[in-house]
Amino acid sequence: MVYTCYEMVRDCRADQPAGWSYFLMQYVPAMRRLIAHYSPEHAANSALFENLLLSLRKPESSLFQSLEPAPERWFVAELRQKVLAALPGSTPEIELDLATVADALAPLTVTEKQAAWLESMRYTHDQSAPMLRVSAATVEKIRQRAAELIRGKVDSWNRTLLAHNGLALGRAAAAAGGADCLPVSAFLDILDGRTTWMGREQMERHVTGCWHCIDHFCRMVEVVEILRRPAPLLESELQPLRRLLSLPEPKRSGWKRIFAG
Repeated sequence: MVYTCYEMVRDCRADQPAGWSYFLMQYVPAMRRLIAHYSPEHAANSALFENLLLSLRKPESSLFQSLEPAPERWFVAELRQKVLAALPGSTPEIELDLATVADALAPLTVTEKQAAWLESMRYTHDQSAPMLRVSAATVEKIRQRAAELIRGKVDSWNRTLLAHNGLALGRAAAAAGGADCLPVSAFLDILDGRTTWMGREQMERHVTGCWHCIDHFCRMVEVVEILRRPAPLLESELQPLRRLLSLPEPKRSGWKRIFAG
């Protein structure tokens, strides 16, 4: 019998040790990967990581409060937002706001905007290419054009402007959603190949002018990549995290059942 993400969320919501132990084993590697990617200078900051785990354990945390039809990818997308929200902000040498990005990149197609936005998420053209299912050369060409478009809209510019403003831009885009924005299931349908040509065309008409949805789509693309996860934590790595969250040691019979899959 395999213990699922759905059951984990249910058990964490009920503050059951089995759910929290499974969360630590399966998703701490993803959390560490996100911190190392977005804020490498804090990758070894144990206090930041421990405070993040403790905040997720609090009853008021929204991470375990609901489920979508595709629970694991939905869950990791929500977890990603919690991790990034906990990262300390820094003021870039040159600040860039979302309105300027939206104005500058308006001529681009949806795919081109995604390629540019993934640069703000600190993915290189080589890393972004398989995520978008295009060539690295295509991503590089798009980003060169995007850079020139942004350069024409700002007083000061450098080639790393998008990446250095990425956290702030992502937070602004995430907060900019409206009533017409697409649900996570719409993006998952596209990624899974379940969307019809007409459905994709309708989606693109909205997304092309909505940076909230551009960001949301890129986050879901990123989640698919994150779920090509590293190995779960070893038992020796789990023990200090269980102590941090005041979890009892699991009973071996139940533990074997949960991780049978």
